[in-house]
Amino acid sequence: MPYFLGIDTSNYTTSAAIYSAENGIVHKKMLLPVKQGECGLRQSDAVFHHVRQLPLVISSLLEGFEGDITAIGVSAKPRDAEGSYMPCFTVGLGTAKILSKTMRIPLYEFSHQSGHIAAAAYSSGNIGLLKREFLAFHVSGGTTEAVIVTPDSERIISETIAAKTLDLNAGQLIDRVGVMLGLGFPCGMELERLAAANTAKLPKVKSTLKGCDCCLSGIENICRKKYEGGASKEETAALCLEYTEKTLEGMCERLLEKHGELPVLFAGGVMSDTIIKNGLSKRFEAYFAKPEFSADNAAGTALLCYLKHNNIIEG
Repeated sequence: MPYFLGIDTSNYTTSAAIYSAENGIVHKKMLLPVKQGECGLRQSDAVFHHVRQLPLVISSLLEGFEGDITAIGVSAKPRDAEGSYMPCFTVGLGTAKILSKTMRIPLYEFSHQSGHIAAAAYSSGNIGLLKREFLAFHVSGGTTEAVIVTPDSERIISETIAAKTLDLNAGQLIDRVGVMLGLGFPCGMELERLAAANTAKLPKVKSTLKGCDCCLSGIENICRKKYEGGASKEETAALCLEYTEKTLEGMCERLLEKHGELPVLFAGGVMSDTIIKNGLSKRFEAYFAKPEFSADNAAGTALLCYLKHNNIIEG
C-alpha cells in the first residue's frame, strides 16, 4: 500500500503526517514553546525548536508503522509567491531532502498555505474543491488572507491573493488580547472559553474594511480600552471574537460580490474557534476544516504529495 509522508515546520508548530488512499491521514504535531506573557517567537528561536522537535515528531508518527513511504511532501515556504520565505521552513525542507536521498524516493515541495487549504478541503469532506475554482480564507497568527484557488498541473492548486489584512493578523489580534487578559500563548482556546461564558450584552460592532482588505489593529485598542474601563475578561474576549467574525464576514461579502458566487472554504488556526465558525455559518454556505485540521499541521502537505505523485485530483 503506498504511503505519503508530509512535513511542515511553521512558525508555531512542528508536524508530520502520513496519507494513504485507503486509510486517510494520520498526523502528529508539537507546539513550539513560547514563554509566558510573550506573543510569539523570533525566527531564530523557531528554527532551534524545530531542530529539536522534528525528529521526535517523525519518530512518534512512525512508531509501529510497517508500510513503505512512496514519496515525501514538504512545506518549503509560506505561500506560492516569488520571494516568499521564512527561515523556520528550512528545517523541514532540509530534513525532507535528507530523507528523500536516503530512501531514494521523490520529494515534492509545496507552500504552507496550500497545505492549510488542502487539509481544510480534506477534513470537510470536500477534496473535490481542489479541482475547481473557489474562494479560500487562510486565517491564522501569521496570515489573514483570502485567495482565489485554482487547479494547477504542477502544484495541484495555486492561490492568488484577493484580500488581506493591512495590519495585524487575526491570530495576532486574538493572542494579543489573550495575553492582555493573562492567558497562555497561543490564546485561542482559552479566549473562546472565556467568550462562551460571557453574559454581558455586546455593543453592535462594525468591521473596518478598505475595499476587500481589512484592518484589525483598531480592535485590539477597543478591547484594551474596554477591559481597562472595567469590562470582565469574558466580555472582552467575546468582543474580540465578535469583531473578528464580523471582519471576516464583511470581507467575504465583498469578495463574493466582486468574484461571483464561488464556493467558500475557511482554513487556518483561527477557524478552529467555534464562535467565529458559527457566526460565519449563519451567513454563508461555506466549508470549514475540522478543529484538529485547522491549526498548522502537515496533513494537507501529505495529501498534496499523494495527489502530485499520482498526478490526480480526487472528487
